[in-house]
Amino acid sequence: MEQKKKGLNSNQLKTFAIISMTIDHVVSVIYPGYPKDWWILLLHLIGRLAAPTMWFMIAEGYYHTRNVKRYAGRLFLFAIISHFAYNFAFGIPFIPFQTTVFNQTSVIWPLAWGVVALYLTDERHFQWKTWQQTLIVLGICILTFPSDWSCIAVLAIIGIGSNRGNLKKQVTCMMMYVSWYAIVYFLFIDKVYGLLQLGVIICVPFVKMYNGERGKWKGMKWFFYLYYPLHLLICGIIRILLHGNIGVIIGG
Repeated sequence: MEQKKKGLNSNQLKTFAIISMTIDHVVSVIYPGYPKDWWILLLHLIGRLAAPTMWFMIAEGYYHTRNVKRYAGRLFLFAIISHFAYNFAFGIPFIPFQTTVFNQTSVIWPLAWGVVALYLTDERHFQWKTWQQTLIVLGICILTFPSDWSCIAVLAIIGIGSNRGNLKKQVTCMMMYVSWYAIVYFLFIDKVYGLLQLGVIICVPFVKMYNGERGKWKGMKWFFYLYYPLHLLICGIIRILLHGNIGVIIGG
């Protein structure tokens, strides 16, 4: 009988990410703007677990998938569906750039491009010159800049995926890119919430316990694909019931 490895499997990590993401989004629509109450900040801090866990899981998914093109295609389709759910949730126009360049679509958009970036920078498939690889990554960054977590999500996925097996390097790369995001947030959006973005560091104890296994339930992937837009739809209904049809985060 095969012995079960200790630690957290992929399904368990995704469950923690789903819970923290839901907390973060629900708080955002109930308490719009950038309130400084300590307990609201604490709830948003818990929400910082979601994005980096997704980045790690995308990098792992790329490594384990048997068909990268199908994996990326599925994520792009999911990104299109999630665009409407995300924008409805937070009162952001469906047509981009009506209000600002920030938060114009969901984090799924850079997650999908993160898979593309991993593939195109993978030396097993391509032998680009440094300037060519830089241009490719720069182009993807431009395409993903207006999304939730911006191009930082793509850069973090590249850093995590290219340093697979070395958690210290993965976290160092991730925090370097998140620091850029935090600085932009601090300077142009909100100082307190800019510093709050650095809270993604709370993912480290969780991903450190990752045992490399998927988990028994094979339906988690499809559950997440369903849950993500559905919970955003509910968030949008809450937003309208409480505040009317107004934007509740930057971008709306």
